[in-house]
Amino acid sequence: MNTSITRTDVSLVGRWWWTVDKWILVAVALLISIGVLLNFAAGPPAAERIGADTFHFVRRQMMFLPIAVVVMLAISLLPPVQIRRLAVIGFVCALILMLATLALGLEVKGARRWITFAGVSLQPSEFIKPFFAVVAAWMFAEHRLRDDFPGNAIAVGLLLAVVVMLLSQPDVGMTLVVTAVWCAQFFVAGLPIFWVILFALAGLSALVGAYFAFSHVASRVDRFLDPSSGDNYQITQSMRAFEQGGWFGRGPGEGRVKEALPDAHTDFIFAVAGEEFGVILCIAMVALFAFLVIRALVKAMREENLFILLAVGGLAVQFGLQAVINMASSLRMMPTKGMTLPFVSYGGSSLVALGVGMGMILALTRRRRDLEGRLI
Repeated sequence: MNTSITRTDVSLVGRWWWTVDKWILVAVALLISIGVLLNFAAGPPAAERIGADTFHFVRRQMMFLPIAVVVMLAISLLPPVQIRRLAVIGFVCALILMLATLALGLEVKGARRWITFAGVSLQPSEFIKPFFAVVAAWMFAEHRLRDDFPGNAIAVGLLLAVVVMLLSQPDVGMTLVVTAVWCAQFFVAGLPIFWVILFALAGLSALVGAYFAFSHVASRVDRFLDPSSGDNYQITQSMRAFEQGGWFGRGPGEGRVKEALPDAHTDFIFAVAGEEFGVILCIAMVALFAFLVIRALVKAMREENLFILLAVGGLAVQFGLQAVINMASSLRMMPTKGMTLPFVSYGGSSLVALGVGMGMILALTRRRRDLEGRLI
């Protein structure tokens, strides 16, 4: 029986296969494969440090990975109008869960970011990122299309609500990422130069304010500017991993720094890649992230639909910014920030949320038909 999908297949899966961007799919699949490999390398030492069985983190990651892939593929089947509806529903649910986290969540290292359901920990703020990017894009686009619709004002109000929620946890790093993506979308939507300058000054003021308002932010900045001013154990171990890995690495499973690096499976998994597989794999990972972001942005720039342009642009910038922050932190190029490397680091909430965001990118960049029914 011939089960191949032909161009004349009008089923939901058939239409999806011939319209989805397969290069983005390939890039995501490669990143997921690298993530599985690195979690097998970094997960066991991390599990042993907390007294769990050897493959505790590996098993948990393998539990969330199929969920993330199914979510990504399911969302990629949706048309743009349903992506908007999903984003609104998801955004409201994520805000409610963030409120519940502040009230019921456990405090870890001075922050309340996690809430537990049936033994499964969830970080609602991870889901705010993709949903808010799409909702903000919708508001900006509607403001441009309808003079009587206060889309910009609604977008500003939603940003303030998200910022207040994130800073209440507190999570300054994610606040900066969400705000930066929002500003980029607002700029593309036609923000006047006066407001560009004003937002830039407000951003600088916020960074200075965060330094004085949050002790953990001040500590990380001080240690970045002056390594001798405090504990830099993790970043020191991370740099040692890159030094020992060289160009081609010590070999799979041969890394030793991961045994002494507490967050080797999460924030510093890029260092594990550097030690065991060398600069070659690190460059390949950077190339994959860059390709994925550029590919999505190029597809977005070809769009005449402003909502799709802003949504895809925001999601792609968010994805790339998260990757840059993680890798730059591992290389001591910026103060450390607890942010996962997309599709690579351990983290169930992050993995599923990334699946949501990438599913939206795949859905919005699918080829559509012109007035004559031809694919464009």
